[in-house]
Amino acid sequence: MKNVFMKGKKQAKISQTKSFAVAFQGIWTLICSERNFRFHLFATVAVLSCCYFFEVEKSEWLIVLLLIGLVLCMETLNTAIEYLCDLVSPEYHPIVKKIKDISAAGVLLSAIVAVIAGCIIFIPYIIAMLGF
Repeated sequence: MKNVFMKGKKQAKISQTKSFAVAFQGIWTLICSERNFRFHLFATVAVLSCCYFFEVEKSEWLIVLLLIGLVLCMETLNTAIEYLCDLVSPEYHPIVKKIKDISAAGVLLSAIVAVIAGCIIFIPYIIAMLGF
C-alpha cells in the first residue's frame, strides 16, 4: 500500500538503529509538547517511589509496571490519533470530535484501572505503616 503523504518520494527501509532513534524522538516530542504525558510521567515517578518506599512484593511491582505501561501507551496513542485527526480535518467536524473523545476515554479508562489497582496495592501498606 502506497503512503499517500509521501507522493512521489521513494520510501527507503530504515535501519534498526534509526527506527529506535525515531521512536525516542517521538517520546521526546511527547515530553516537550504534551502536558498530559508529562503528568503521567510525574505520576509514574510518584508511584515507583511508593513501590520502593513500601518495598512491595515482586508481583505487585509487575502489576504496577504493566499498568504504567498501559497508561503511557494509551496516552501516546491518544496523542497520535489527535494529531492525525487535526491533519485530516483541521476544521471542526462532529465525527472527528467523537474520535478524539473516544480516544481520550481510552486513556481515562486505563488510568482509572491503574488508580484502583494502586489503591488495592498501596492501602494495606499505608494502613500497616500508620499502625491501624
